[in-house]
Amino acid sequence: MEERTKIQINKNILEKQIEAVLFWKGEPVSMKKLSQILEKPEGEISVALKNLETNLSNRGIVLVIKENEVTLGTSKDSSELIEKLTKDELVRDLGKAGLETLSIVIYQGPISRAEIDYIRGVQSNFILRNLMIRGLVEKIPNPKDQRSFLYKSTFELLSFMGITKIEDMPNYNEARAEIENYKNAVPQQEEDKPEQKEAVKDLESEMETIKDTISPEIK
Repeated sequence: MEERTKIQINKNILEKQIEAVLFWKGEPVSMKKLSQILEKPEGEISVALKNLETNLSNRGIVLVIKENEVTLGTSKDSSELIEKLTKDELVRDLGKAGLETLSIVIYQGPISRAEIDYIRGVQSNFILRNLMIRGLVEKIPNPKDQRSFLYKSTFELLSFMGITKIEDMPNYNEARAEIENYKNAVPQQEEDKPEQKEAVKDLESEMETIKDTISPEIK
């Protein structure tokens, strides 16, 4: 009886861990990737997912499974509410974090979320989701790693900005070079070295200029 209780507790922990990973990722994750992250056989992951799907069936969050990938979604009962929230989100200003993330995608895309997080210094998954909902950013498969995605500007964004190609953005080459300099300089320098501080300073200055440029256009 005691052994059966331990097994049940372990199963519950695995379900919770899967739910936490899917929430944190904010994007589809393969069974194989979950197996690697949680260090459990894919068979155990599959069983835990079925149990999680059942446990979420009467909740506002549901498990969405497509082929060999899984993610969290909203229930059908919440569709009208989510549609309203989406519309409200689309008419809101992007805010500083949104403009910062959008600037990086514009001047560095296609770019991975890990690179965006590295440049910003914080996680960007929810902001990227917001930008995708607005139709400003789109997600494409990473040709170098089919398990991940890259983010790039959409045609809608170019239309909003009144340009025909992304290279027509103001100071495109300079801004792209500044971000590249930052990415190259920071890992190679110690925190107190002047080269790194200068790279950070230059990047912050360039990002402020970019945000000022695009903020009047994107509402």
